[in-house]
Amino acid sequence: DVVARAGRDAVLNNLNKLREDYKPDFIIVNIENAAHGFGATPGICRDFLEKGVDALTTGNHVWQQRELIPFLDECKKIVRPLNYPENLPGRGFCELETPNGKKLLVIQVLGRLFMEAVDCPVQAIEKLLKNYTLGRNVDAILVDIHAEATSEKLALGCYLDGRVSAVAGTHTHVPTADAKIWPQGTAYITDVGMCGDYDSVLGFDKEEPMNRLARKYTGNRLSPAKGTGTLCGILVETDDKTGLAIQIEQIKI
Repeated sequence: DVVARAGRDAVLNNLNKLREDYKPDFIIVNIENAAHGFGATPGICRDFLEKGVDALTTGNHVWQQRELIPFLDECKKIVRPLNYPENLPGRGFCELETPNGKKLLVIQVLGRLFMEAVDCPVQAIEKLLKNYTLGRNVDAILVDIHAEATSEKLALGCYLDGRVSAVAGTHTHVPTADAKIWPQGTAYITDVGMCGDYDSVLGFDKEEPMNRLARKYTGNRLSPAKGTGTLCGILVETDDKTGLAIQIEQIKI
């Protein structure tokens, strides 16, 4: 979950190191808060894609920067939440392919607990997965669940165990210590963590959140923290035959 310039720089400046160290087939980046902390712009999307990022996921701030909205239909590598109404711009999934023909399906859903009213994430995924079977017509499936509640993320991870390669939580900006593989072979983490300045409150300058905490006064805008960014992410390795996870490793730079 990239937050503002500190997060963008943390990712873009470390892409070569990630490729050298891990040799990934695909790199997926969540750009939910990339533009000054709220949403993303077409220019920011191009910055990541031109540097070799394979796909971009978003979240509940996907509509925040209005110039991105028409770009969602134009760019096939941006994923907005699948359980928004189907008639909205963009799409809730994308397919990627390696030069040797291995296919990855990237899906994103929004949670519903403590979030805005959206369609059921489980029903949205069920409808999509009627067209995809792991290990048959797709080699790996990644689900980004953008949600507040840890219980909702865990429940979705349990529900999809054995049917997708990985379920990775985003949105709460704090990396959790529960990276694991469920019994049927799906990798899971409740929150990957943000890419941004951690000398902050969720990537934002500390003063305004402290004022809101102490005085219940919300008259001033949140401003992104401008210190050095930290990159947080995960590496997931899958079995070539089944598409299920062999390993999940947390990354912090």
